[in-house]
Amino acid sequence: MPNFDMSEARGACHCGTVRFHVRLRDGLRSARRCTCSYCRMRGAVAVTAEPGDFDILEGRDKLTLYQFNTGTAKHYFCSVCGIYTHHQRRSNPNEYGVNAACLEGVSPFDFGEVPVTDGINHPSDGKRSGSGIVGVLKFIAAEA
Repeated sequence: MPNFDMSEARGACHCGTVRFHVRLRDGLRSARRCTCSYCRMRGAVAVTAEPGDFDILEGRDKLTLYQFNTGTAKHYFCSVCGIYTHHQRRSNPNEYGVNAACLEGVSPFDFGEVPVTDGINHPSDGKRSGSGIVGVLKFIAAEA
């Protein structure tokens, strides 16, 4: 089980071509999922970092960028193995969402509950009111 208070971590894509270091100001407590069309299909748990706190150590030239709809969010993935590593957020371009499963010692199944944000009614479109949390995704391990 990872330390949810971790302040920094190393991470990599599946094949190890893209390697990075990240500083997490709120540890793993910032974990979120999203309901937008892309995140629904991607299915990753993302934690928050500021762009200055995310450093690509290796494989920058192997990162591929995907953008859709407004083109504001920038989703990066390894062009070798296809794993999503991080994205610059549309809701706050001064934040990155980092794939928690890419962090050393972290699995998306370590999170018992993950808040889910409303990416369909995006705040940048003036559609969201309230907290923006529309639910919670739970992982309940089967008894051995």
